[in-house]
Amino acid sequence: MEKRDIILFDGVCHLCQSSVQFIIKRDPQNHFAFASLQSEIAKNLIEQKEITEESNSVVLIKTNGKSYKNSSAALRIAKELKGVWKLAAILLIIPVFIRDPIYRFIARHRYTWFGKSEKCMMPTPSQRRRFLD
Repeated sequence: MEKRDIILFDGVCHLCQSSVQFIIKRDPQNHFAFASLQSEIAKNLIEQKEITEESNSVVLIKTNGKSYKNSSAALRIAKELKGVWKLAAILLIIPVFIRDPIYRFIARHRYTWFGKSEKCMMPTPSQRRRFLD
């Protein structure tokens, strides 16, 4: 099995589901694999990687073993996408104590603003191989 960075996302959040679709379209090299945070696979990975601070929106687990949450995860994901999205990585120079409160504000209101599903998203048959769960 090929080693890929893993994105753990909130599988019932419409914003998160749309973000996964956005990433898939801009990741033709299949750099990323996905799992919903509600899945057993994600729970096991979080425990295995000893990710202590609760993250309920996005976690990036790199093939080198490092993990990132919140704005750090989102910006490192953007850095790997094709096109101008790579430029978002420049925002990593902004200290995390400034970036994360903005990220958490959006994350806290994401269900109200973008909606929530009763069930986790179902990938299309062509996307299925990109999902761990």
